[in-house]
Amino acid sequence: MANVYDILLERGYIKQITHEDEVRELLGREKITFYIGFDPTADSLHIGHFLQMMVMSYMQKAGHKPIALLGGGTAMIGDPTGKTDMRKMLSQEQIQHNADCFKKQFSKFIDFEDEKAIMANNADWLMNLNYVNFLREIGVHFSVNKMLTAECFKQRMEKGLTFLEFNYMLMQGYDFLELNRRYGCTFQMGGDDQWANIIAGVNLIRKKERKPAFGMTFTLLTKSDGKKMGKTEGGAIWLDKEKTSPYDFYQYWRNVDDADVEKCLLLLTFLPMDEVKRLSSLPGEKINEAKRVLAYEVTRIIHGEKEAQKAKEAAEALFSGGENLNNVPTIELDESGLGCSVVELLVDIHILPSKSEARRLIRQNGLTINGEKVMDSELKVTKDHFKNGELLIRRGKKNYNRIIIK
Repeated sequence: MANVYDILLERGYIKQITHEDEVRELLGREKITFYIGFDPTADSLHIGHFLQMMVMSYMQKAGHKPIALLGGGTAMIGDPTGKTDMRKMLSQEQIQHNADCFKKQFSKFIDFEDEKAIMANNADWLMNLNYVNFLREIGVHFSVNKMLTAECFKQRMEKGLTFLEFNYMLMQGYDFLELNRRYGCTFQMGGDDQWANIIAGVNLIRKKERKPAFGMTFTLLTKSDGKKMGKTEGGAIWLDKEKTSPYDFYQYWRNVDDADVEKCLLLLTFLPMDEVKRLSSLPGEKINEAKRVLAYEVTRIIHGEKEAQKAKEAAEALFSGGENLNNVPTIELDESGLGCSVVELLVDIHILPSKSEARRLIRQNGLTINGEKVMDSELKVTKDHFKNGELLIRRGKKNYNRIIIK
């Protein structure tokens, strides 16, 4: 069986790594326990997490044992990485609810049976720490001068970095140490924006335990223009079908730029390399075949075969002008909800997150109702707009919603 390190490298996951030669030899020689952390700051995982889950799956398929670490404790602080402002403070109840939602999503993706994987929560050891003892045991191993050179802190120095957030690196380093002590975990993985935090944990174990520890970051999921992937005018692309429908999820991948197709096939599917190369090299409009395969595979992995097939059929029906719209995302509307402006309607039924987003879409000629372009943001939506009790809204070129009167 191929070394999983070589698989991750070939598919483009690996960005930075500590002790490269040792890691490659280790992954090929023995089965290790590794971890990736997820702070439950929302009630669903999103596309950015999906790439990390793919890495966990590849590692588990190769026989290595994953720990999905829920940040019930670190979410109380908030990771300053990549943020220009302090994160919103969440209550313990909110964090626990979000963590429970994460568990359900992980269980569909990672095999936790027969102790093949571990689900842990750092609240178990962080919430009852004695602060003085923590500073004496852990804080003594961290240089403030060195911490301030980390990109995650440098970006915040001008606007202000709270001491609360400054503790985050120590807490994440301590997580790695605690997982090493409890489960023999020797390897931490995460997005490339976590490099400084991962290094902190690796160095802490090597100093305190005099044991080998390693870290790896993988490429962030970005478009060819460098912007993060997974955002639409409606907000983030979530893995929860109640927040992003399987159809919208499918359509997002169906509409990626041609330049991003190969990267997405490599990072977000289990297709063999020769098939990835064949699809991504299709010329001209034939690249749409690759996009259809991409959309189907990613939707199948997250939402299952049945939902992926329904999303595919709905997309094809709309694209070909067919009349079977049963699988298009459908919203039921009480007749009393009519008579408001189209802007208010789009926000009320959660198609768009804000009135400003709706107005911007209209200004950019990106909204149609039943095939007619909407030019006036004050347009009143009435029963006359409904044909046979339903109305079809299109955002952009290929994002559809069907509204039916109850």
